[in-house]
Amino acid sequence: MGKATRAAFGEALVRIGETHPRVVVIDGDLSCSTQTGKFAAAFPERFVQLGIAEGNMVSVAAGMSLGGMVPFAASFACFIAGRFEQIRVSVGYNNANVKLVGTHSGVGIGEDGYSQMGLEDVALMRSLPNMVVIQPADAAEAGAATEFLADYVGPAYLRLTRQSVPDIFDDRYRFEFGKGVILREGSDLSIVASGGVVANALEAAERLSQEGISVGVVNMHTIKPIDLQLLDELAASTGRIMTVEDHSVVGGLGGAVVEALAETSGVSI
Repeated sequence: MGKATRAAFGEALVRIGETHPRVVVIDGDLSCSTQTGKFAAAFPERFVQLGIAEGNMVSVAAGMSLGGMVPFAASFACFIAGRFEQIRVSVGYNNANVKLVGTHSGVGIGEDGYSQMGLEDVALMRSLPNMVVIQPADAAEAGAATEFLADYVGPAYLRLTRQSVPDIFDDRYRFEFGKGVILREGSDLSIVASGGVVANALEAAERLSQEGISVGVVNMHTIKPIDLQLLDELAASTGRIMTVEDHSVVGGLGGAVVEALAETSGVSI
């Protein structure tokens, strides 16, 4: 039974806290929603609650990172995107070792409504210098990606779901930064998906197989830097790539794929 990637993130933070004494968590009055409250309960001396002041949260995180700490700063994806200027200057330009975490991304946030949907965050975050962008497909991958980021040095954006998503991987899964995961082989079409919609892509591929269409599915958990080698292989093997994402069609995974393959001939995107 699946669960929200934000829940797995909160659990991973507690595990990290036990082995990484320089990890701190900063929250903007959403610790129940972002699941950072689990870290706060376990390590109250390393948890900072700043209230509804996300711009200040970003600046404090940058300052703490430059002082040698490893801050995870979490809020809704739409609120993270809304503090772009602070992120651009304090985190991106400074190459600060800050892990920004945007939960409640995409349209699947239920009762929180459209004003809380993070639909532009990937476009903004991947435009920044030094910033990497990671979007896990399920709980196992979210936990593994969070643990990876505790040791990764540099700015990072981790994009998570509010809603539960189906399990794709088990506890044996190992996260490989910058490497897409081939979940299903296909010869007619390659679907490249990221985040909570990866499970939907797998379901679509199975339905299409019943109609005699061979569809491969790739989980592109790292949107920046994207796995260009794998994209080139997909373009060569099927000649057709379709992207599926929970984000605006402008600047998201689709844009990243098109940009990466801009000089590749003979591929329909």
